[in-house]
Amino acid sequence: MSQFFYIHAQNPQPRLIAQSVDVLNKGGVIAYPTDSGYALGCRLEEKAAMERICRIRNLDNNHNFTLVCRDLSELSTYAWVDNAAFRLIKNNTPGNYTFILKATKEVPRRLMSEKRKTIGLRVPSNPIALDLLAALNEPLMSTTLILPGNDFAESDPEEIQESLGKQLDLVIHGGFLGQQPTTVIDLTGDAPVVVREGTGDPKPFL
Repeated sequence: MSQFFYIHAQNPQPRLIAQSVDVLNKGGVIAYPTDSGYALGCRLEEKAAMERICRIRNLDNNHNFTLVCRDLSELSTYAWVDNAAFRLIKNNTPGNYTFILKATKEVPRRLMSEKRKTIGLRVPSNPIALDLLAALNEPLMSTTLILPGNDFAESDPEEIQESLGKQLDLVIHGGFLGQQPTTVIDLTGDAPVVVREGTGDPKPFL
């Protein structure tokens, strides 16, 4: 059964953040809070952990995994971004958006959409997620925790523990959250394309 940490939503306890990062560094899969429901996360280099996430969510090879970053300083390492796209991202982060971008060679092939060689990238505003990322000191390979057959992100950490506790290494209880996922913006073409409307306002990209 997974560990279950109660972490304060606004003032995360450093001790529990450090223990959460230790789980990730050991190859673990965690459920953690974001600003758009709960997500599953693991380290980029952990192939077995990513495969576990794929089984939990029943994902195929064309799924865009998301690199969750603490700020935009890591952007150019993992994605090709022109000046116009960078300004759009900068003006709307941190926030409830996932940006689809062309991946660089620094991104493991297994994390990309197989057909398009793209990667999702987002900068959350959730304090727990930001503290996790700061302590980990690298992006988190992540996907929204939407179970097969459902349309919404999981919002109740106790239900996550009950249904997925045997498949996860850690569930972080960071409060009961809204269920709507991020707004997804494709920035790989000449103009932004709103792929999915969610919690982020799509108007800046229309």
